[in-house]
Order: sequence, then C-alpha cells, then structure tokens
Amino acid sequence: MSGALNGITVLDLSQGAAGPTCGMYLADLGADVLKVEPPGGEWGRRLGPPFVGGVAAAYLGMNRNKRSIVVDLKHEEGSEVVLRLAEQCDVALESFRPGVADRLGIGYDAMHARNPRLIYAAISAFGQSGPWRDRPGVDGVAQAMGGIMSVTGTDGGPPVKVGVPAADMAGGVFASQAILAALFARERTGTGQRVDVSLLDALLSFQVVPLSMYLASGVSPKRLGSAAPYAAPNEAFPTKDGHVMVAAYTEKRWPALCKVLGHPELATDPRFDTNDKRVRGRSELQEVLGPLFAERTTAEWIELLDDADVLCGPILDYQHLTNEEHVRLSESITTVEHPATGAVRSPRLPARFSDTTGDFRISAPPIAGEHSLVVLRDYGFTETEISILIDEGVVAASEVAGTDTESDNHQAVGGSSVR
Repeated sequence: MSGALNGITVLDLSQGAAGPTCGMYLADLGADVLKVEPPGGEWGRRLGPPFVGGVAAAYLGMNRNKRSIVVDLKHEEGSEVVLRLAEQCDVALESFRPGVADRLGIGYDAMHARNPRLIYAAISAFGQSGPWRDRPGVDGVAQAMGGIMSVTGTDGGPPVKVGVPAADMAGGVFASQAILAALFARERTGTGQRVDVSLLDALLSFQVVPLSMYLASGVSPKRLGSAAPYAAPNEAFPTKDGHVMVAAYTEKRWPALCKVLGHPELATDPRFDTNDKRVRGRSELQEVLGPLFAERTTAEWIELLDDADVLCGPILDYQHLTNEEHVRLSESITTVEHPATGAVRSPRLPARFSDTTGDFRISAPPIAGEHSLVVLRDYGFTETEISILIDEGVVAASEVAGTDTESDNHQAVGGSSVR
C-alpha cells in the first residue's frame, strides 16, 4: 500500500536534529523529501561520536527515506535553484535563525510568490518574534531556558539535562503535526501558509502537566528523580539487585501493593490512605517502602506485582531494551542498508497503519548530493542547465555506483563531490 503522504513533496532545507527528524517522519509516511544540503553536507553528518563509516550515527538515525541534493546557497544562482524546486513542492521546511532565509532569498515571501499552495514551515530556537528572537539556540540551551532542566534531577541536586534531545525531538514532532494540519487546511482553502514552531514553545507544550500545575498553584515543582509530582507511589525503588518502577497510586492498586509487600495495614494508615496524603508525605512513604523493596530482587518483584495487577517494570538500558523479545517481535527497530556504512539500525515510525502503512518503504540516509542530478532532472532542469550549475559550483553531485546516473558526465563514485 502507498503511504498516507504519497504524492506530497517536501523541500527540506533544515539541518541538525529537529528539522531533519520532522522531515524523516513525513518521508516515513510516504512523502518525497528532497534534502537540500550545503557543499560538504549538512553539519549533522559530523554530529558525533559515534560514527559509522565516517558518518555520525545520530545523522543516520534522523535522515532515512530522503533524497539529497547539494546546493550552494551562498552562490547567487543557488537561491534560484531552490525556488524552482519550491515551485513544484507541497512543503518547504527550514531551521535557519530568523531572517536568514529571507537574506538568502528563499524565505516565505519569495517561495509563496512562486507557489501560493506551498506550506512553509520554519523551526527556530525561540520563534520569529519577541526579545529572544535572534538568540542562537540548540537543544541544551532550549532545555535550560525552557524550564525542563529545572524539574529534572533529584531533590537538592543540580539541574539535569534530559538524557535525550527533548527540545529537538518535541520540535520535530510538533512541526510535523503542524505541517499535516496545514496540508489538510489547504484541501479546503486551496492555498498554503506559513507555519512557525520554536523549540521553546515545543518544550512548553511538552511540559503541559507540570507547567499546568505551576500555573494553577504558583508553586514551582521540585526535582523528584523518578517520581511523579502528582501521584505516589509512582517512582523507582531500589531492590536487592537493581531497581523496579512502580505505579500504585490508584484506590485499587495502592491496597494491592500493600498486600504484596506483606503489610496490608499500610493501605488504611491515616498517613497514606489517599493519593494526596502520599504525595505530600512522599519522603515518609519512601522511608517505609524502601526497606521492603530491598528485600527481593527486581525479577521477584516484577513477578509478584504482575500477578497482583500492580503497574510496574524494570529499568532497562538500551542493550537490554533492544534485545527484548517484545521489541524484536514488534519490529520497533528498523534496519536499512547504507551504500557506504552497511546496515543502519534506528527506531521506526511509531504509528502503525492498517492500510496506508508507515515505513511503507525504507531507504538509507542519503550520501550528500547522492540525488542531485536525478532531482534536477525530475524538476525540469535541462541537461545544459545542470552542466552549467555543476561547472559553476552551484550544485554538487555525489553518486553511488549502480544508480541510474552512472553514465552522467558529472558522476562521482563513492561519495566524492563533482564541481
């Protein structure tokens, strides 16, 4: 079956993590994503270690199912190449600092003039307006200024960055959602529009639970480690050989947990008989429950708690997680063959479709400029125009042996650039 976005074309000018992740999700859903890169490839290709065959593993995980064309936007003809591509695309995606795209001649106004149906999506650190508009920012800076580091870590400890690039990933997900909504709106109106998503706004939305609690109470949340500020017990407890995560805060599961622990009287203890009391008395609750969980191994507790229908789970590192039978049988990790690096493994699109399948096709993250020639041909550039663009250094092509461009005069085998 075709993907849900089959027939949609995306001009992806973004670099780094948020934009490329957004573009990859659209590609996974079936869109033809043209990744426009600067000479030498986007900086995300060097975002490591680790590297696989000289390419950053993080880049490989965020750029499957795309076609790459290298265009030098600093060349006076580079912007014209991009605008001609935009004339036939449905979506343009960029992650420049505010104002940069306009200075390069490829901003919203320039693209909209060429293609009024185009959805123009811009991802920035802090948005297109406001005092922080021109501040540069990456994931760590966005996490620091976006509040999430203030609630991450342990009570009394220093602020801690979330262990994944939360701002980038949230920005990429919300941007893809916004693009899909704009495409749907275009079906009714016939015209495109500009969509702006900032890492800051994405993080604020990502924190809707603790932020809503603060806005209602005026009380800043504490750093609670693995615990949840609204429920208890809902946290990890040390066991004889590790930790077990337990969520037993409902009226049904709190008594069940107390019974499994061998102390059913705790269920009606006036200190702990409601979730509100347990949250307010979390430290005392931990002092009571901690020694009990330390009496058995994690596996023993998992078996006992599962039998009692108490929500729980072990804390898995990546090695154990990726080797779990459930993850393997669910095909949550996908594998593609890369012409330069060999097999590349990365998480698949999380959505599962009965008809318009996600991951309907899987292609390796492209070599920089791997599809320059075929993309230009697909979009109506003549062979003479292509030769001039390459000879003048406006476009670079890096072809892989065995592609349909092998016979082209400007072919380069093995990833070398042709000027």
